[in-house]
Amino acid sequence: MLIFLALYFLVWFGLLLTATVLFGRRNSRPQKLPAELPRVSILIAARNEAAAIGRCLQAIRELQYPSELVEILLGDDGSTDNTAALAAAAMQGYEGSFRVVPITETLGKARGKANVLAHLARAATTEYFCITDADIAVPPTWLSGLLAHAGPGIGSVTGLTLVTGPRLFHRLQGLDWLMSLGLVQVVTDLGRPVTAMGNNMLVTRAAYEATGGYEALPFSVTEDFELFQAILRCGFGYRNLFRAEVLAESLPMYTWGGLLHQRRRWLRGVEQLPWWLQLSLALYGSFHLLLLGLGVVAGWPVALGVWVAKLAVQGWLAAKCFRQVDRRPPLELLPLFELYTLTLTLGIGLFRLLPLRFEWKGRQYR
Repeated sequence: MLIFLALYFLVWFGLLLTATVLFGRRNSRPQKLPAELPRVSILIAARNEAAAIGRCLQAIRELQYPSELVEILLGDDGSTDNTAALAAAAMQGYEGSFRVVPITETLGKARGKANVLAHLARAATTEYFCITDADIAVPPTWLSGLLAHAGPGIGSVTGLTLVTGPRLFHRLQGLDWLMSLGLVQVVTDLGRPVTAMGNNMLVTRAAYEATGGYEALPFSVTEDFELFQAILRCGFGYRNLFRAEVLAESLPMYTWGGLLHQRRRWLRGVEQLPWWLQLSLALYGSFHLLLLGLGVVAGWPVALGVWVAKLAVQGWLAAKCFRQVDRRPPLELLPLFELYTLTLTLGIGLFRLLPLRFEWKGRQYR
């Protein structure tokens, strides 16, 4: 048993140290934008987003990109609040193009957000679809930052998102998410594309139409992952960016219940990843369980030393991730982050094992 535990922790620390060392060593270099900038379409799926849509659209109005070259399409997915009216009010006087598209029909296999985006893609009139969510505030450099990496043969460019909020619970989500994206970036930089993020993503019309669009793709609650994989199968290239100019800010989940429903939805995408990556994630997530075993077998001082080493390595990774995007790393949260991670892992595991439906945007899924 002791030999098994020793091997486990050697592999665990070996993988995390390797990822931390490799992080940030490969960066996609931006290209110079043409003198004649292209027109772009911003696609936003919204369902009962009255509390968030104003923040999202205000950020879009502040984009450092000619307004006359921007087409904004907001799909109102059967909202029962005043999302559409608030959106229209927020965009009054906007010099670019803005339109609320009511979603009343289902296209092909598409459901939920995928159905909204299928409608918006059909309504778009440009060659670039820049997709974000109603709870996201993009940076002023967002469009130029994404377009600078959309060279010939590239079908998708994925930006970066950081969860922000004033409360401790919100900040822990931000630490969790940016460190996770740092690990995704390392795997992607090694030539193993993992996924894209549907709240911060550029897709070319050519790549989107080559897949047949969302109406032709199998339905998934992780529609961004499904589209990204289809784009790769069609032979298009990709770029995954960990850069400040494409760092958007997401509103947090405000309750543990909401967070569990969100992560259960994301787990659908994880379950479609290659076996070796699922195995790595299982290895990474089983740390605390094996640490408990180490304490029983080798003694609690040894277990404490291993736990302190974990904090140190994770602190190094967190520092690199946050500094890469010009943000202060919240290293003071690391001890509490352990409790957050353990609680979240146990909650998701229970959610996954029990035959429970999970809810997202007012709809239930299995």
